[in-house]
Amino acid sequence: MLLNERQKDALTELINIAFARTGAALSDLTGNRVLLAPPQVEVYPTAELPSAVARFIPGEAASIHQVFSGPIGGDAMLLLTYEDAVRLTNLIANGHAPVTRLDESAREALTEVGNILLNACLGMFGNVLDVRVSFSVPHLHVDTVEDMVTAWAGQEIEVRYALLVFTSFRVKDAEVKGYVVLVLSVRSLERLMAEIDAWVTRSC
Repeated sequence: MLLNERQKDALTELINIAFARTGAALSDLTGNRVLLAPPQVEVYPTAELPSAVARFIPGEAASIHQVFSGPIGGDAMLLLTYEDAVRLTNLIANGHAPVTRLDESAREALTEVGNILLNACLGMFGNVLDVRVSFSVPHLHVDTVEDMVTAWAGQEIEVRYALLVFTSFRVKDAEVKGYVVLVLSVRSLERLMAEIDAWVTRSC
């Protein structure tokens, strides 16, 4: 499914609004100003997602995974390289000894970060589009992107698409690159684009 230019521009604008809230949430977590790069948005069939993400995450990845449901439902993930996951954990450590591996304590902290950031992002999506979205309990996975996508694909028979949003955020002198991935059924993606078209019409 390809987006036309109007839909892609509107989707990028909507994600900019959502990411502003995400940046504010991350700023509250770290106690420092957070600078977010303008997000880049693409839509891929899930089968093409591994090769798309592998350009940026060639090895092991950490993902905070959360199922969301409602008129628009799917899987939401904050996806990081393993190194960036460790870096982000240290940024929110608030003076605690830095970690070099994602031990149990670091995983708990990272899962909570993902929960807050995904809720901030998807919550704004729902508020702007006037669509109620509910969330499951988040889970952290460490695996290759290819294995992650294989797991997603096995959850539904219906062909799905991945909305891939790439951005980077800078806290203090450290830059962390992150990806928000929304894996949607065809029906949910069509509903999302219909809601975005309606939002654009209301905004004109």
